[in-house]
Amino acid sequence: MTANGWFQICFFFALILVCAKPLGLYMARVFERERTFADRIFRPVERLIYRLSGIDETHEMRWTEYAVVMLLFSLVTMLVTYAIERLQHLLPLNPQHLAAVAPDLALNTAASFTTNTNWQSYVPETTMSYLTQMLTLAYHNFFSASVGIALAIAFIRGISRRESKTLGNFWVDTTRASLWCCSPRASSTLYFSSPRSHPKLPSLRHRQTRPIAICNHHRHR
Repeated sequence: MTANGWFQICFFFALILVCAKPLGLYMARVFERERTFADRIFRPVERLIYRLSGIDETHEMRWTEYAVVMLLFSLVTMLVTYAIERLQHLLPLNPQHLAAVAPDLALNTAASFTTNTNWQSYVPETTMSYLTQMLTLAYHNFFSASVGIALAIAFIRGISRRESKTLGNFWVDTTRASLWCCSPRASSTLYFSSPRSHPKLPSLRHRQTRPIAICNHHRHR
């Protein structure tokens, strides 16, 4: 391994050590419902979500209820993802007129992104429409991580709450993970990476795919 490789590994681990304690304390305060600097921004949004969805944020779930709700939520989102992939040729935001995703590939992709595995065996630009990528892949990149954080918090509570029969509320944990944890990370990533994200814009993607289409046309001729 090169010196640059060792430097990157050491820098990565040093960065984790530096960030572990402050981020851990921040997340502990978030999921223990203690005051944080982000409450002024996210707390009104959280209340609105609960009001619109009818969620009782004071309700505590036993481990069985927590697990069943998580599995049902994941199952529904996976089936919706599968359906959008299979019906993308009938849905809008498909300017390239891409065909429906094959059944086996659609199921594999839906299960993979729902479980936050994000395994891809295809080229997204020539397989998934804009709508499919926005409503399914981008959605799962965000919310599957929130579900994973919520389950980790529930596991920690199960160890620490020796005299309690509840693990918290799945909806509250997932909402807080999305707002307090994932939203700042996604916003900062978008801000710092936006100048380098232009090749993924729709107009530029059309320019990149036109030469391929022209070559295929001449080849068939």
